[in-house]
Amino acid sequence: MVCDDRAVSDARVPAVEAVEAHVRAFFVGHSVEVVDHDLGPQRREVLAGLRVLVVGPGPRGNSWAYVTAGCWAAAEKDGHGLEFVMTSHVRDQRFIELMAMIAYYHCGGHQLDLEHSMPIGEPWVPGATCDHLLISLPYPHGPDLEHCPLPGGHARILWTLPVTGAEIEFRRRHGHEALEQRFDKAGINPIDPFRTSVV
Repeated sequence: MVCDDRAVSDARVPAVEAVEAHVRAFFVGHSVEVVDHDLGPQRREVLAGLRVLVVGPGPRGNSWAYVTAGCWAAAEKDGHGLEFVMTSHVRDQRFIELMAMIAYYHCGGHQLDLEHSMPIGEPWVPGATCDHLLISLPYPHGPDLEHCPLPGGHARILWTLPVTGAEIEFRRRHGHEALEQRFDKAGINPIDPFRTSVV
């Protein structure tokens, strides 16, 4: 059987466009910039057509949001899959690159899910304490952003929360819920790249 790559690619387009439409509807009143991110020739096959939606401050909050569009199309199973959102205090190319890295990590053989984590390999931003990402519910945005209906399926948009290596180690020993309780007790600012570790 010959696989028509063009047909596969064409099938992904409605899903990517539906994610974008969902994000625009949720963030009505905000600017939304679509960035087509080219992962490079060796990675492009894994995640063709990745977009990062860059959402400016507006009625829903004064932070920036970065949302992937293309993960579901590349890695869905039985119509269900994930996209990811990150929040930040500024608009920066660094966060677009981080979202592309998360997307490739997820679609390239290390499937992420709720309560998973991944190392960034360096600080979130230069000088930051956080060098890991924790996949969590999108608490700043709620279930209306999280649940994204798509043609032939459904995507969950999960939050990529920057955390410290010590917090990841604490979670391994004590569980995800215990770490979230620490976050709540400390009242962390999740978009502060220089915040103190809660453990």
